[in-house]
Amino acid sequence: MSTALNPRDGAGVRRGAGLPKWSLWAVAAGSLALAVGIGLVAGLTSHVQWGLIAALLFVLGTYAVAARAEGRRQAKDRVATALVWVAFLLAVVPLVSLVWTTVSRGVKVLDGYFLSHSMGLVADSEPGGGIYHAILGSLEQVGLATAIGAPIGVLTAIYLVEYGRGRLALAVTFFVDVMTGIPSIVAGLFILSLMLILDLQPFGFAGSLALAILMMPVVVRSTEEMLKLVPNELREASLALGIPKWRTILKVVLPTSLGGITTGVMLAIARIAGETAPVLLLVFGNPFINANPFEGAQASLPLYIYQQYAQSAGAGVAYDRAWAASLTLIAFVMILNLVARGIARWKAPKTGR
Repeated sequence: MSTALNPRDGAGVRRGAGLPKWSLWAVAAGSLALAVGIGLVAGLTSHVQWGLIAALLFVLGTYAVAARAEGRRQAKDRVATALVWVAFLLAVVPLVSLVWTTVSRGVKVLDGYFLSHSMGLVADSEPGGGIYHAILGSLEQVGLATAIGAPIGVLTAIYLVEYGRGRLALAVTFFVDVMTGIPSIVAGLFILSLMLILDLQPFGFAGSLALAILMMPVVVRSTEEMLKLVPNELREASLALGIPKWRTILKVVLPTSLGGITTGVMLAIARIAGETAPVLLLVFGNPFINANPFEGAQASLPLYIYQQYAQSAGAGVAYDRAWAASLTLIAFVMILNLVARGIARWKAPKTGR
């Protein structure tokens, strides 16, 4: 087997030679072992530091091994792949750690009784109680916010994509961008100022209004991008048949992008489901069941978690209830994401073979 000299590599490279599949696994194992040794010798007690050292050693080791066996050009490609894997692990490890911690601590009190009862007359320092009132409040508040924010967001996106021209469209785009970055507490303070002017007491619908403000720019941006993906040929073909523009949007554009729009709305719902600041200001919390969002204080899952953790001092039954409610909220958001993916796949345009 001949050896070709690559002037850019600066070394002889064996044609057809390459690293075996197990070689990178061996480099990874060696990097991890060496990182542990360095951590022990240097007195590093954090596993995060060990992981970062192992990642750096893995990238350097990959380049050294690949450069010797395959040449520097192929080594650069393998280093880029190694960096992608390292970035992936850096993103996944904290997520897995968060989920594992929440599950391991949340399952202590999470059962049917916990999901079907409220705190009622149970003090924060006493065992028992549940989150039924918080689940009911969150569903009502998020549902009302969706009923307000989703239609307004979709219609605004339709205007910007299909009709928006001139200064008005620029102004709407500017304010949507501004609203996308506003903190949730600002939306809560805005609704709170209106409540003070009208002399209103805390109630669930006030929290829904603040959540709708946070939801609308997310829906506008996601819907706008989905509408832009619809080919102009479809619009032109419909208009060429004499169909009015509004009917073209209703019958052609929206059905084509319905999967993406639904996904964007679901993700916006998942985003507002965990907001605590506006709910704390406007809904105020209630240990009893209040099924009327238009009268009286209500509870919600994020607010329940905050209140239980604040009363727990890092231990006790309130601490366990806070973790169980956190696990319930994560499960709720996960279900929404799965539903969004299912709808997107169901409504995706069918492609023929």
